Amino acid sequence: MARVVCCESGLGVLNAMTRLEVWGDPIDHSRSPALHGAAYRALGLDWEYGRRRVSEESFEREFVTARAELRGLSLTMPLKDCAYAAGPWRDARAIRTGVANTLLLTEAEPRAFNTDVGGLVLALAEHDVTEPRTARIIGSGATASSAVVAFAEAGVRDLEVVARSALKAAAIAEQAADLGIRATVRALDETGAMTPVDATIATLPGGTELAADVNSALAENGGALVDVVYAPWPSALALAWQSAGRPVASGLDMLLHQALLQVRIFVTGEVAEPLPNESVILAEMRSALMGD
Repeated sequence: MARVVCCESGLGVLNAMTRLEVWGDPIDHSRSPALHGAAYRALGLDWEYGRRRVSEESFEREFVTARAELRGLSLTMPLKDCAYAAGPWRDARAIRTGVANTLLLTEAEPRAFNTDVGGLVLALAEHDVTEPRTARIIGSGATASSAVVAFAEAGVRDLEVVARSALKAAAIAEQAADLGIRATVRALDETGAMTPVDATIATLPGGTELAADVNSALAENGGALVDVVYAPWPSALALAWQSAGRPVASGLDMLLHQALLQVRIFVTGEVAEPLPNESVILAEMRSALMGD
């Protein structure tokens, strides 16, 4: 295994606080411990990264203890709103989306970040989607909000939001409009006259079932797909895309890249500051993810 020696950062001696965790409900499926563990081993850091089942109801109680014991937290569903509220300081992507998935706890007050946006941007780029002009988002939850910002950063000008909840879809479309994107809304069961797009990000929860004709219509006109689901895989949407002969990326691509950005935060305190020999770190994380 390649090893990158990294002893100090702007946060002081790196082994001073060595525990981190990922929280969510459910959490047993999380691949984050494998990803982060590989990164810290490659960096030569004796850090522990565990998982804990935490619900929205128990978050505040658990967070009191975490402030004193942990260096940082990764947050998955349903805790991204809680994470945002817990961070008096927020990075630009967290502010634009209203959600956070990362908390750095070594400062005087918690710092909240959204690395999902960067993870989606990098996942799209990894599959040669670097300058999409038209796009579609399937779903309207917290990850859909991150998808809007990712598409805005990638240069999308026209966006369609496809969702079951008209109210939530309208909120995503309004967010897109605030970012300078022309946005329309479509019901998830409506398949007629679907406009072709360059790329699609699907943010539906794993196991969500859509009618076969809906999947087919979305795939035929959807361009490249990034489906945030990775378990179970392939999803029904991914199978439809594959049948249509279109590129598909699973949620593992997003997970990998957003986790690398989290490692940057936990090690350097800054999401924009690359790690030493970062390509080596990414390769170790990818290997751990594929072998986990």
